[in-house]
Amino acid sequence: MKSRKHIPVSFLKNPVHFLALGFGSGLMPKAPGTFGTLAAIPVYLLFSLLSMELYIAAVILLSLVGVWICGYTSRKLGVHDHPGIVIDEFAGYLITMIALPTTGLWIVVGFILFRIFDILKPWPISWLDKHVHGGLGIMLDDILAGFFALCIAHLLIFLF
Repeated sequence: MKSRKHIPVSFLKNPVHFLALGFGSGLMPKAPGTFGTLAAIPVYLLFSLLSMELYIAAVILLSLVGVWICGYTSRKLGVHDHPGIVIDEFAGYLITMIALPTTGLWIVVGFILFRIFDILKPWPISWLDKHVHGGLGIMLDDILAGFFALCIAHLLIFLF
């Protein structure tokens, strides 16, 4: 179970924590991961204006920098994988949305699929969540959840 240590709003004054906490969406008292994923939607809409190559490069960069951001904020909070750290949800959702149509339907489908994999954590996501620590561990399970959701979304497109 993730610790629910209170995060003071003043944490948002630090730009690294501001990013880690998903522009403040991670401070929601209930379901911060869901609110973090919701906050990722405008970022997705902005990224969707990029070419596919730049979109993927931006997602890779966010994921790599996210490892450091998560590790830094986690250390400052003194809690590994605090639920308020939601930049990993941003990365996972942006991965889910790779090459999907930029329509309301697919934004919602991607959101639902990502949340399912992020919450249920089927193997090997659950294994990564338990065995990989630090910033990499915080990011990796959501990155993999994003890839699983991406595959299912593209399978749905192919089938329907």
